[in-house]
Amino acid sequence: MLPITKKTLVLGASANPSRYSYLAVNKLREHKHPVVAIGRSTAVVADIPVQSETSPIPDLDTVTLYLNPVNQKNYYNYILDQHPKRVIFNPGAENPEFEKILGEKGIQTMEACTLVLLGTGQY
Repeated sequence: MLPITKKTLVLGASANPSRYSYLAVNKLREHKHPVVAIGRSTAVVADIPVQSETSPIPDLDTVTLYLNPVNQKNYYNYILDQHPKRVIFNPGAENPEFEKILGEKGIQTMEACTLVLLGTGQY
């Protein structure tokens, strides 16, 4: 049986190896999840190009946020327009305002660490 893969947007992606978003891109790829990465500047992490511009993402399952709530505001409509099944608010990205908006649209939210979810088989 093939493992279930979940197309994931890493928002706040960084090519800095000390950043959690960098580790998340690598771990997602290790677990065979298709990844789209958007960050402040273009780069490549693992085999994934980090884009600095947004574009439509068909069949998006999960958005994992590595942006603080102030920086998330610019992406509210973009995320909503992608119709993800869930949005993960990693530590430091918790945002009750956006969580409420997402919940009203029927999108699951989690305050969790993507790395822990992957490491414990809960992703």
